[in-house]
Amino acid sequence: MEKILDVNNLQVSFHTYAGEVKAVRGVSFELSEGETLAFVGESGCGKTVTAKAIMRLLQPPFAEIKEESQITYRDKDVMKMSKKELQEYRGNEVSMIFQDPMTSLNPTMTIGKQIMESLILHRNLNKEEARKEAINMLKLVKIPDAEKRADSYPHQLSGGMRQRVMIAIALSCNPSLLIADEPTTALDVTIQAQIMDLLSELKTKMNTAIILVTHDLGVVANFADRIQVMYAGQVIERGTAREIFYDAKHPYTWALLSSVPRLDTENKQELYALQGTPPDLILKMHRCPFAARCEYCMDICKEAMPEETTVSGTHKVSCWLQHPDAPQVKSYYDKKKEV
Repeated sequence: MEKILDVNNLQVSFHTYAGEVKAVRGVSFELSEGETLAFVGESGCGKTVTAKAIMRLLQPPFAEIKEESQITYRDKDVMKMSKKELQEYRGNEVSMIFQDPMTSLNPTMTIGKQIMESLILHRNLNKEEARKEAINMLKLVKIPDAEKRADSYPHQLSGGMRQRVMIAIALSCNPSLLIADEPTTALDVTIQAQIMDLLSELKTKMNTAIILVTHDLGVVANFADRIQVMYAGQVIERGTAREIFYDAKHPYTWALLSSVPRLDTENKQELYALQGTPPDLILKMHRCPFAARCEYCMDICKEAMPEETTVSGTHKVSCWLQHPDAPQVKSYYDKKKEV
C-alpha cells in the first residue's frame, strides 16, 4: 500500500516561564493508505502534541517544532508549506476530530452552517450545494432526521451527536488522513462503541487512513492495525495490535494492559494501578524515562537511555530488559494471563 505520511525525528517544545518543556522527543513513524495507527499512553505523554504538529496547528513562539523535525505527506514537506498550501493540506488532505466537541464547535452557529463553512472554503461549493452536501454528511454519520438537525445548535444535541457532527466536519472534504484525538472522551460505553463502529465503517467505505489518539487500550483493541505506546514524549514500544496485546515487551505497556478490567477477573479483585508520576519534561533525559516507576528497574536503567531493540519486523521496543545480559522477568500482566 502507498505510504502517505512519513514523520522522522519529530521534536516539539513549549517555551514557558519555568523553562523549555520538551513535549515530544524524537518521534518517528510511517503511515500507509487505509491504515489505522493508534497512539496510546497516559495524559501528558505527547500524543495530542504529535497529532497537532502533523497538522501544523502549534503556534509559535510559545510552541516550537524543531528544525530537525521532518514531516512528509505524499512527498511534500509539510514544514515548508506556505499558508495557501497549508489551507489546502488541512481539510482536503488531512482532517482532525478534536477532543472535546462542545468546545470545538461554535455555540453561535447551527451545525449545518459549520459543516457548510468547510465545504465552501475547501470544495468551492455555493451555499445551496453546501447545505445539500452537509445534510448528506449528517446522514453518512447516522444522525437521524438530518434536515432538521442541520438547523440545530450544538447545545441542542447530545454528546454522542456532537461527536458525530465533528466526524462529519472532518470527513466533509474526503481527506486521505483522519486524525481522531480522543474521539470517545466523556461518552458512555455504549456511545463509545457506536462511535468506534462508525469510524471503522467510514474507514472501509472511504479508504481513509486514521491516526487514533487515546489513553484507552480497550478502544483500540479491535480497531487499530498498529499501536505506538508513548511515554514522556517518546515512543517506547511499537508493533501490530496483536503484538502489543499478546506479546508486549515494555514494563509500561504491561502496566497499561494490566489496568484494563477483564471479564475473567475474580469478583472484587483490586485493579492494578501504576504508582508514581511521569518525569518533568523540562529536565534533560539521560536515562530511561520510566526508571523511577518501573518495578524491574536495574542500575543501567538509571544511567543510560535504552536503544530501540527489534523484536520482529514490525515490533520494536526501547527497554534494557531486552539486552542479552538482562534477567528474564515475568510481568504482572503475564501472571494475570496465566490465572
